[in-house]
Formats: sequence, C-alpha cells, structure tokens
Amino acid sequence: MHDHLSFINGLLERLHGPMSFRFILQPLVAFFFAIRDGRRDAREGRVPYFWALFRDAGHRRDLLRSGWKSVGTVFIIAVVLDFVFQYLVFRDFRPVGALLAGLILAILPYLLLRGPVSRLMRRSVKGNKQ
Repeated sequence: MHDHLSFINGLLERLHGPMSFRFILQPLVAFFFAIRDGRRDAREGRVPYFWALFRDAGHRRDLLRSGWKSVGTVFIIAVVLDFVFQYLVFRDFRPVGALLAGLILAILPYLLLRGPVSRLMRRSVKGNKQ
C-alpha cells in the first residue's frame, strides 16, 4: 500500500514542482498535432481516429504509425523532461512515472482531440456544400 501512495504523491508533486510548465506546453503541442491530423482525416473522408483504432483492424498498424509519427516526439520529450524532473526532485529515476507522464501529457490529449476535430470538420464541410 505504501508503494501506491508514494507513486501517487510523486505524480502530484509533478504539478507544482520545477518544470510544471510542461503540463501546459506539452498537451498544447499534442493538441496542435491532433487538430492538424483530425482536419486531414476529415478532408480524406477517414473514420475518426480513436474509433478506427478499434474498428478497423486491417488498418490499425498504419493508424498507429501515423499517430506515433505525429505525437511520438512529444511523448519522448515528455518522458525525458520527467526524468530531468525526477533527478532534480527525487535524485532518483522512476521509469513508470516518466512513461505515465508521457502518456498523460502527450498521447492522451492527442487521442481525445483528433477524432472530435475530424467530426467537426466533416460537419463543417457538409454544411458548406448545402
């Protein structure tokens, strides 16, 4: 039980410790890529990204590759910055925490926004044609 509390406290310390700017900057960069890719999905008539990952097994590998190409660098930067934070605050490296920070700051915002942007853009295009 103590390990779980330590893990949660470590995550909470990231919000207020040094380098907390990344909690704004990195999701914004992920959002930028999600908007760009969602608009492209709408123009090309693709099914919204997150839904297609589950529904379209034949193209899943290509979809994952496309998503990683867009947000992979943001994820890696999030992980590296978390390792720097860990060294400054804990004088230790906690790989699970760093991977979780990368997931929360880069992958999750991208996944949450790309599909809705695609849907909105598709509706916008349909509305303009009528």
